[in-house]
Amino acid sequence: MIIKKMHEMGVRSEHAYIAAMASIGLSVVAWAGSLKVEPGVNVARADRWGIFVGEWAPTFFGLGLALSHYEQQDGTLTADVHEFRQAQKAG
Repeated sequence: MIIKKMHEMGVRSEHAYIAAMASIGLSVVAWAGSLKVEPGVNVARADRWGIFVGEWAPTFFGLGLALSHYEQQDGTLTADVHEFRQAQKAG
């Protein structure tokens, strides 16, 4: 299973969620950058760049959900949350 292999490699749901949010931001940057770099080209090309990068976000969110579900079954999500709460109380 791909999700299990990703988990074993150290990829966590938080990583996928961060990648999804970065993809959303990158799509805006790609759109704006395409407008500035290629001013003679119409807006449609810039829109396509923004949409292309923006399409990654749902995939990353889906991976995040699948990893989160796996972490809940595996028990590592609960341990991570517990450690996070202890770290907040300590510092």
